[in-house]
Amino acid sequence: MKKYGGYIVTVVLSLLVGVTSTTFVLSREKDHDVVEKTVSEVNITESNTIKEAIQKVYKSVVVIEAYERGELASSGSGFIYKEDDKYGYILTNNHVVEGAGGVKVVNIEGVEVDAEILGTDIYMDIAVLRIDKSSVLQIASIGDSNSTEVGDTVFTVGSPKGRDYMGTVTKGILSGKNREVTVRLSNGNYIMSVLQTDAAINPGNSGGPLVNINGEVIGINSLKLVQNEVEGMGFAIPIEEVMIYVERLEKGETIERPVVGLELIDASNTYLQRYYNISIRDDIHEGAVIYRVTEGSPAANAGLQSGDVIIEVDNVKVTDVSKFRYLLYRHSVGDKMAVKYVRGEKENSTIVILK
Repeated sequence: MKKYGGYIVTVVLSLLVGVTSTTFVLSREKDHDVVEKTVSEVNITESNTIKEAIQKVYKSVVVIEAYERGELASSGSGFIYKEDDKYGYILTNNHVVEGAGGVKVVNIEGVEVDAEILGTDIYMDIAVLRIDKSSVLQIASIGDSNSTEVGDTVFTVGSPKGRDYMGTVTKGILSGKNREVTVRLSNGNYIMSVLQTDAAINPGNSGGPLVNINGEVIGINSLKLVQNEVEGMGFAIPIEEVMIYVERLEKGETIERPVVGLELIDASNTYLQRYYNISIRDDIHEGAVIYRVTEGSPAANAGLQSGDVIIEVDNVKVTDVSKFRYLLYRHSVGDKMAVKYVRGEKENSTIVILK
């Protein structure tokens, strides 16, 4: 009886263990099913997307290809800012199309058309082109960089490396405003006042739009201003300054800037000072040194002479010739410009009436 009793106990225990194990497994499977169901119902949303802003400008951006003697010489970006009954009008950088024998424009759908250069300006580094209206997909909205603050989100749309990467979007913030950057031009250096951003601007982005979170263009990207050894520093020309000249460029007019009648060298350039037989005070290391005055010019009429060192214009310090030219070109023909200069040991002031 003891033998059979033990056998019965063993069977009962085995059944209990089996039932318990089965219940545990089923419970685990049931729990597993619940977990799978929960995961499948999760919806991921992004609260800081800029998709809507991108859609407002994306199809207005085009690739611009400049040709010389039938060969592709360079490429950049641009955007359509206006259209009329026949044409779409494009803004880009002057240096993208400078010297081109022909220009082609490619829209985001890959349609390629010939473009006509209507007008350019080397100092603002801008150019206006036009294409047949049939290739226009979208018109960009023009904003105002003055309403954008440092730290605001901005983005660019462009074509780094040409057609292969057309429509590339990069995002960043507005890193600075009213930055003064020296540009090397064919006729000397020039200072431009620009916007600074950490949004990536690569070769081929030149001429494309810098855009605010509302999808409005606040600047024109200009890779020409970026030094290769610097990362995270892109620059754009404020759009409100560009729009001052657009109508005249559409008509093919040359942007008229005031003439002062001076030839200048940097105060730090002692070699050229010796070459022109000019001597200035030893303690002057900044400024624009006059080495020639055109007879009958506004400068001559204001009493400026060879050897004078211009140190201020309109109460703004002049560090070199580039800064003088920058301050001069903020004036219009007929304006009065206040100039402070050093002659010998004495500081003097005069008013130059610009022509």
